[in-house]
Amino acid sequence: MRNFKPEGQLISTEENKRYLSSPFSLRDAFYAEAVLEGRVIRCDSEHNLHVDLGCMKGIIPRVEGAVGIGDGSVRDIALISRVNKPVAFVITGFRTENGENTAVLSRRRVQEDCMAGYISHLKAGDVIPATVSHIEGFGVFCDIGAGISALMPIDSISVSRIPHPSARFVTGQSIFAVVKSVDEAGRITLSHKELLGTWEENASMFSVGETVPGIVRSVEKYGIFVELSPNLAGLAEFSDGVEAGSHAGVYIKSIIPSKMKIKLIIVDCFDADYPVTVPRYFIKNGHIDSWIYSPAESPKIIESVFTAI
Repeated sequence: MRNFKPEGQLISTEENKRYLSSPFSLRDAFYAEAVLEGRVIRCDSEHNLHVDLGCMKGIIPRVEGAVGIGDGSVRDIALISRVNKPVAFVITGFRTENGENTAVLSRRRVQEDCMAGYISHLKAGDVIPATVSHIEGFGVFCDIGAGISALMPIDSISVSRIPHPSARFVTGQSIFAVVKSVDEAGRITLSHKELLGTWEENASMFSVGETVPGIVRSVEKYGIFVELSPNLAGLAEFSDGVEAGSHAGVYIKSIIPSKMKIKLIIVDCFDADYPVTVPRYFIKNGHIDSWIYSPAESPKIIESVFTAI
């Protein structure tokens, strides 16, 4: 079975570079039906994609650009948006135009193989690699293989609530995700928070008496919630002038597992434009049937259960 990956993960591999190194190597790739990647350098007026193969011109005819383009179930924006980005393809043939050789490519065929040989076998609870391809206020769309998208809703990104998915991710970021559900039509929904550690795993990274960085996520009349990690927040006493989104230095006053509480004191609060941090994953592969966030001594149970719809 082919190892299907999100687009962009093959383009820099030695095998991909070798196949693109000469017209003879491209012929080898054609006979081997090898999946390759190249950067789209133009989408012409007929929505054919022109791909940089280095040693030869490459073209993906419009109907070969993605599954669903031919029957109209997928809009042409799916093609236009690939300009200046890597795409996966197989070589389906060669042709000569004005004395110049051109490789004819198909991305659709790779996507069909990916759906049949990989995505159709995914089950709720499977942990998979993904790439953030598009960010919206309600969630992020992720490439889970050969440019095929799955949605990760905002409330599944982390335990700590965020105002927008851009607080966690940037477009093009490689991440891990867990298959949250697969519906009857085969559409996949993703989750992320289960891979970022339980309350205990996150709390173990901090100690009483430390002063650590945090991000103010919510200001309430009864206190201020400060995120210490994507899956862990503490509560500080209310203070005037503190706004959600601000960065802070916080002193850890106490850690109480039975109540899943961390009491904080805000030492300083300020505005900053720090880059999005790379997630720390406690799970990167395999399969999980269920995940319990709450500690054993807590009477409140927070759990994710993965079952097919």
